[in-house]
Amino acid sequence: MRLRSLLAPTAASFTSIVWLWSITASFASLSRAIDFTPVPSPNLDLGNLGRVGLIGDFDSISLYTYAQQNENGFNTNGSQSVITQFPGGGFATLASTDASITAMCPFVLRNNTFTGVIVAGNFTSLGGLETQGIALFDPSQATVTPLRGLQGKVSALLCDKDANTVYVGGDFKGANSTNAIAWVAESGWTNLPFAGFNGPVSSIAKAANGHVIFGGSFDGFGNTTTPGKKDQQDVNIGSATISAGSSTTKGDFSDPRNIVCKTSGQDGPGNTWLLSDSQPGYWRAEFKFGFIPTKLRLWNTHLNGRGTKTFRFTALPINGIMNLTFTDPETNQNATCDARCPLSSKTGATFQDFHFVNPIGMTAFQIDVSEWYGDGGGLDGIELFQDDMYTWAINDYNEPSCAGTDKISKTTATGPWVNSSNSQYLVAKFDSTATDRNASVVFMPDIKQSGNYSVTIFTPGCIQDGSCQQRGKVNITGNMASTTRTATPLQTEIYQTNNFDKYDPIFYGYVDASSGSFRPSVTLTPSAGQSGSLTVVAYKVRFELVNSTGGLNGIFDFDPNLAVIDMDFSKSVINQVGTSLDTSAIVNDVAIKDDITFVAGNFSSSNVRNILSIQGDKQGRLPGGGLNGEVYALRTNSTLLYVGGDFTDTKEGGTAGLSNIAAYSIPDQKWLPLGSGVNGRVCDIVLFTLNITANKTELVIGFTGDFDQALAFAGNDASQAKGLAVWVPSRSNWLQNLNVSTPLVAGLLTAGAKLPDGSYLLAGSLAFGGMKASDAVTLSTSGTLGLNQLPLRIQPSSLQKSPNRKRALATPQNVTGIVTGYFYESGNRNLTILGGHFTARGSNGSNVDNLVFINGSNNDAVTGMGSGLNSDSTFLALAVQSDTLYAGGIVTGRINGANVSGLVVYDLVGAKFGTQPAAFSGQDVSVNAIAPRPNTGDIYVAGNFESAGSLDCPSICFFSSSSLQWNRPGSGISGSISAITWAGSNKLVVAGDLTVNNSTSSIAAYDAKSNGWSLFQGASGIPGPVTALAAGDDPGSQFWIAGVSNNGSAFIMKYDGSTWRSLGDSFGKNTRIRGLQVLSLSKQHAKSDFLAPGQTLLVTGELNLPNFGNASAALFNGTVFSPFILASNANGPGSLSHLFSQKQNFFSPNRGHLALGFVILISLAIALVLVFLIVVIGVYVNHLRMKKEGYFLATSDNLERYDSMQQRVPPQALWESMRRGGRAPVDPL
Repeated sequence: MRLRSLLAPTAASFTSIVWLWSITASFASLSRAIDFTPVPSPNLDLGNLGRVGLIGDFDSISLYTYAQQNENGFNTNGSQSVITQFPGGGFATLASTDASITAMCPFVLRNNTFTGVIVAGNFTSLGGLETQGIALFDPSQATVTPLRGLQGKVSALLCDKDANTVYVGGDFKGANSTNAIAWVAESGWTNLPFAGFNGPVSSIAKAANGHVIFGGSFDGFGNTTTPGKKDQQDVNIGSATISAGSSTTKGDFSDPRNIVCKTSGQDGPGNTWLLSDSQPGYWRAEFKFGFIPTKLRLWNTHLNGRGTKTFRFTALPINGIMNLTFTDPETNQNATCDARCPLSSKTGATFQDFHFVNPIGMTAFQIDVSEWYGDGGGLDGIELFQDDMYTWAINDYNEPSCAGTDKISKTTATGPWVNSSNSQYLVAKFDSTATDRNASVVFMPDIKQSGNYSVTIFTPGCIQDGSCQQRGKVNITGNMASTTRTATPLQTEIYQTNNFDKYDPIFYGYVDASSGSFRPSVTLTPSAGQSGSLTVVAYKVRFELVNSTGGLNGIFDFDPNLAVIDMDFSKSVINQVGTSLDTSAIVNDVAIKDDITFVAGNFSSSNVRNILSIQGDKQGRLPGGGLNGEVYALRTNSTLLYVGGDFTDTKEGGTAGLSNIAAYSIPDQKWLPLGSGVNGRVCDIVLFTLNITANKTELVIGFTGDFDQALAFAGNDASQAKGLAVWVPSRSNWLQNLNVSTPLVAGLLTAGAKLPDGSYLLAGSLAFGGMKASDAVTLSTSGTLGLNQLPLRIQPSSLQKSPNRKRALATPQNVTGIVTGYFYESGNRNLTILGGHFTARGSNGSNVDNLVFINGSNNDAVTGMGSGLNSDSTFLALAVQSDTLYAGGIVTGRINGANVSGLVVYDLVGAKFGTQPAAFSGQDVSVNAIAPRPNTGDIYVAGNFESAGSLDCPSICFFSSSSLQWNRPGSGISGSISAITWAGSNKLVVAGDLTVNNSTSSIAAYDAKSNGWSLFQGASGIPGPVTALAAGDDPGSQFWIAGVSNNGSAFIMKYDGSTWRSLGDSFGKNTRIRGLQVLSLSKQHAKSDFLAPGQTLLVTGELNLPNFGNASAALFNGTVFSPFILASNANGPGSLSHLFSQKQNFFSPNRGHLALGFVILISLAIALVLVFLIVVIGVYVNHLRMKKEGYFLATSDNLERYDSMQQRVPPQALWESMRRGGRAPVDPL
């Protein structure tokens, strides 16, 4: 059977239906892969630097290679995206929503045409287009087509290729259906034969027999859901703007508000509104809110024989005349009317009711009086009713006082609430400094009938009031039943970041009617733990009574081939299984494997709990009787069923390792643990692929939920997994436990879709997913530019022992993670030394705090300096002189009986602490920079301190390695020094926030020969303290500096030897520059006033690049900045401290190398030429010697003698004589 469409083009978008037939041209095949735009190579020439390292605070890092890359962390404001993977790893956002995505499926038609991916959730926009809850996404073009017609949340999808149909489930209304509907390729939205369900749908699956299985929280169909009592809530007409036309000129009868909230029917001044004599007219009410009226009640006037005889009711703004039904007072028969509705003039009839035939939404209405009794028309009273029970945050919109009850709907608000600009809802604003964010709105509805209700909270869109950047999430709690009856507790959080108006289902269950001792209530408050500016809104809450046909219990077996639903549910074993469960069963997910149907949720019976199977006509019992907690998600792959939820074991117990995650072997019929699980509930399971090994993609399983650790198991420590853990089946381990080069997967995954070409689209909120690395990587210096992991494992901040782990530093660097690095290779050693504020795992399994050695000569062993230093120390600077490491920072402890403050000395050869210099003292001591003076044994140390031992040397001292004493380099300088560098062997340049010779400055120079300090010419123009300093040329006459201006913006300037020049406003807000370095290029750029054609400037830190966004490193070619390195951590964008290298040949570009074949050919040619020259020279020298000794050309007379001599003087004797430089010995003649 083909599902019948019940929508005319006026109700469903005709253009979208036509579009469905045109999509074949744009989606003809999936061979059109998503295109990513490569960016030009940076053309760096790093060959003369040896090993190069990049350090900072990041969990993943990537070169900027595609224009679609960014450094954005995963969203924490509730918004999610459609995501794909870059060719080399990492994740790309294709389209973003303003809320969550709960389901996706590829829509392929019977003719194998791929039409796109159906994306569903509770969003109000996707890709910037308004679309309520569901849309069609084109992955090849990254375009969105809204599927308009639903209002609410979509939770489940089934794309059925055989039927050209998408089955849609959730908590919504659309067409004439509730919570379940179908989208048919040829028709658009189409009602199912049963018109949906009376409760939310959570899962839809297709069984082997072609039936469609719906799971959720329902016990009846949607087409019989109706309240037992209708027209229960008054619309507050008193809050509307009231106007009239052709009113009488009699003063006390001319005001159209006279009839508002007047229910006595009493004629008289102030109670009656009259029209002018013998004139038609109108009465109008305009509201600041919308409503759907179901009944109109009018009181006619009888003053002096006057009254309204006929009228019409017009809905605004659609300007539609409404059809009404009423009981004729003359005949007591039901009647209908539209443009000429009669109103009785009988004095005994106090009021007359009119019901709307087709209730529709409106924001205003008008009553036009066309005929009258006596001298003219008029009215004594008016009321308007609706079925929906709303409670508004603004009390003026709630039921009027004349509603005839002492329990009218109302709200109470506490906190800084004000009316919105359009006066439709309340707004509370908190700035970033607010510590008290106490605010609440309590909604108290007028519930007249106890029963099962669906409760929904409405949230206005943020675009209309410009508050999208300040919106956050709110906590919703509720009290739904008195103590005499048990009710499901209400507590949930919802995000208010929606671009357009939305509503969220917050409760489904029993609600008690209002009474003298009890009133149901819903309370809205800002969620705790939100930082920054915050805007909270409160709009309205709806209570909707739900009746039931009965017969169902959380699951329904639908046969698409039947036009009429058979109400005998016993004919389906699946429906029978539902009714066999305890009442109010909740089915969260259904999974199909061959002919086995797995059903999971929150339910129980005599022998199963929370999960069961159905095969053929029999219900199956899984081992252990199911699981001991609610199951939220199921996914099948091959012979395994993956299960996620809120459980710890089977129902009967005895199976270890099933903490919220489990696998079930279908052929073996047994439970299998995945590690030991995670430490919180799992809500979603998503299958996708990753490159786990080189050039090999394999399937992995993503689990998302409310947890932050993957639990320890089988020699694996507990590992951080903030809401997302990825299981690698081929390794039987969690991804974060594997020492492999893979993209970082951090954030959350809520849905996935396998496309016909085998690739995956994902939904959720992920960090950009660069290479997984902990705060340090190396950069390839030859061949293809690339990043490489270091054999270092740094514990995430939440797992470190110190509560201050990865805290922000009160230093000019203001960074976390790894701050400083050094390559030490003296004496054929191969040490990588890294310092900062972190905890790493040593090779022996112990923790290493803040400074580590990676010994490349000893299988990359990771060690530390040993005990003695406090674990909350932070290293900011490293230097090596004569096999001695000088490590400085915010360092404290006690070494060899001596206090350490600011600096520690370590013997790299003996791997032990050396003799420690006298400790620094002062307020907030920190060593920020260390620079050995060239060709000496003096170590210059700078930062924030007052003295070294007993020596007064504010801000900078130098330590003599020969005398082991501190010395003061001149006088007249103080302040905080952030960076120093030598310009030759006698000139030291220092930068920071300084006072030099009683003058404030950001940079100064020290002359080691004269032992004096001086200011740079023009330094007064530097706009603020300097945080980064780098040489601009080899002679040391030019310098680059960076810092933060006094207005908070970042700046970069260059000193060209005589003048300071600024790059202007090159960065956006919140930029913090950590490091600068001039690098050589293999390909020259255009000539620039700032840089030579063969140079580029590397800028590291936390950068905000205009027209791009966040980056951790950028390259400046003298004209523009280009992103270079992108990094992220668990909290969002990462940062880079600086680049460090084995060699310091930054201004000696590598000229390139010939290919090996050419080198060999040239070498052979040179060798042949040399051999030839040697032979020629040898012959010529011998000729000269023989000529000098009297040799002459032999004649024929000498031939006989020559023959005899040949016997006496062999030829080799001549060569021996030439070698000795004398005559060959010969026998006398």
